[in-house]
Amino acid sequence: MAACVKQDQSESTPQSSQAPATAAIDGDERVMAAAQRIVRSLGTSKNVTEDMILILSNFDNRLSTITDLLTSGGGGDAGVAMKGKREEELECSEMVVLRFESQNQSSLPWEESPEEVLEYLNAVDEIIRLTEDMSLCSSDGEVIDRAERVLQIAMSRLEDEFRHVLIRNTVPLDAGQLYGSIRRVSLSFASNDGDSLDGFETSVEEESVSCYHERGASLGGDLFVDLVHPDAVLDLKEIADRMIRSGYEKECCQVYNSVRRDVLDECLAILGIEKVSIEEVQKIEWKCLDEKMRKWIQAVKVVIRVLLSGEKRLCDQIFAGSELIREVCFTETAKGCVLQLLNFAEAIAIGRRSSEKLFRILDMYEALAEAMPDLQMLFSSDTVDFVCSEAQGILEGLGEAAKGTFVEFENAVRNETSRKPVQGGEIHPLTRYVMNYVKLLVDYSDSLNVLLESSGVNSDNVEADDSGNLDLGIMSPIGQRLLSLISSLESNIEEKSKVYEDGGMQYVFLMNNILYIVQKVKGSELGKLLGDNWVRKRRGLVRQHATSYLRAAWSKVLSCLKDEGVGSGGSSSNISKVTLKERFKNFNLGFEEIYRNQTTWKVPDPQLREELRISISENVLPAYRAFLGRFGGHLESGRHAGKYIKYTPEDLESYLLDLFEGIPGVLNNTKKKISG
Repeated sequence: MAACVKQDQSESTPQSSQAPATAAIDGDERVMAAAQRIVRSLGTSKNVTEDMILILSNFDNRLSTITDLLTSGGGGDAGVAMKGKREEELECSEMVVLRFESQNQSSLPWEESPEEVLEYLNAVDEIIRLTEDMSLCSSDGEVIDRAERVLQIAMSRLEDEFRHVLIRNTVPLDAGQLYGSIRRVSLSFASNDGDSLDGFETSVEEESVSCYHERGASLGGDLFVDLVHPDAVLDLKEIADRMIRSGYEKECCQVYNSVRRDVLDECLAILGIEKVSIEEVQKIEWKCLDEKMRKWIQAVKVVIRVLLSGEKRLCDQIFAGSELIREVCFTETAKGCVLQLLNFAEAIAIGRRSSEKLFRILDMYEALAEAMPDLQMLFSSDTVDFVCSEAQGILEGLGEAAKGTFVEFENAVRNETSRKPVQGGEIHPLTRYVMNYVKLLVDYSDSLNVLLESSGVNSDNVEADDSGNLDLGIMSPIGQRLLSLISSLESNIEEKSKVYEDGGMQYVFLMNNILYIVQKVKGSELGKLLGDNWVRKRRGLVRQHATSYLRAAWSKVLSCLKDEGVGSGGSSSNISKVTLKERFKNFNLGFEEIYRNQTTWKVPDPQLREELRISISENVLPAYRAFLGRFGGHLESGRHAGKYIKYTPEDLESYLLDLFEGIPGVLNNTKKKISG
């Protein structure tokens, strides 16, 4: 239908300037005055006069009325004839306009009867033409007033039509389908319940430490949505063209801005972006705020890359004839939507800093940084300074918030002073939290390198490896900071090991935590950053702690299996059975105590657990076999021999398999474990 309207206009209606009619009056009067002087100078030669008029009318359609002047005889009679013809033309168009008003139709029948709509638009075109022509003749004041009244009625109708067509043909945002087109990246975040470095007194399992963190969902380059049904865009353009030509561009823009602002507000609500003040944002509890930040990250990409670019395209289509009107309408429509997004980001940037917010803040920073070029392209030079300077300020604020939060996290790790020992010497929650945190931070290296570039690093916290290949001078800022952070964690874990009174348990605790750190480094980009030598040094440290564990936990028991003090020469007369009984008794008591304690100790890594058991077996079983072989016969023939020789080497080997499982056990003549 819109195409039909356009074709009819091009064939039957002269194209006029889109500027308001009043702006062209002075120029029109000068043209007509010059034309009338030419007519008067032509005298009575009718043929010459008609030829000249034909030539002049081809230059400017406003001169076509001169033909009527001549054919009516010129002078006063011509004026009367011209006035009558204009009244007749106005009356025909007026009837069409008023017929729709008398019928009390709520809107023009765009879909049901395009012919009627075409008739109405043609009538409006004729009225516009008449008002433009008659404005040149002061004698037609009465007709001009009448035409302008009819035009005002028509413009009021078209204003309503513009609103109805725009609202009726708005395409609702399908967020589900839109998000289905977004490519997502999933990462683990080292947080259980949103707390930062508080509450590490309780051990937690690995599964409860990691939770889903959706980072940096990206939009495809060709993703777009229709904001208004395409078939209605031409109809909207036809209405806008006529309102602008009639000098009603202000009313047209007001309708457009009002409707489209409401649509964008509704889109923001669908995307989960609510209108909340900065004060309200800062009062929201973390779990709810985390969800709002996640939605904001998605929304800022969708709004700027999809919705606003679509809105810009829509403005360009509807207001194609006026660059100024296009820019004004788009700016007034989109500005509020952008500022609402920036308002939430500003609240986050100036809010309380805590470690659990860092990844969301970095996501917000990266999303806004990625959107900045699109913002600059969307807004014109007059408004880009305001909108983009606001966005740039918020971007810098988010960057400062991220950097400050990271620094506070470093300080929190360095100064975390919880003294309650972790049950079983297990991996400390601080170690789990920090290493999962660090592993995730590496994925933000590009952004953090920019933000941390101006910040120094305390190199005293960073220990170079045996080869001295950790050259801080050539490392990236984030590399230096993460090395410092891990060094602070290692120092903190060393201090926490001292809360265990049992020396053996201290080393089990250190082995568990250092190995966990190594595994997290090897399983991420940190491994490339720190290098194989750093990993080998930590693995060597684990082996050193294993040796120290054996010495601390088993030296006393193994001392019972030494020959010194029992007797010499192999003669039974030189063997002290009392000493021998005491040795077996003390060994049994020592082994049983170790079993009761160390079955409750936990070594989560199966390889380390197996290596420790093998190491114990290699030290304890040969010594026990040798001692039992040399001296067992001296007691086996006596009374109550089983009281002293309670275990065979095979029994001990079997019992050693129960160590480091974290399940309390009990020893008796029949091997039995009791689950705790």
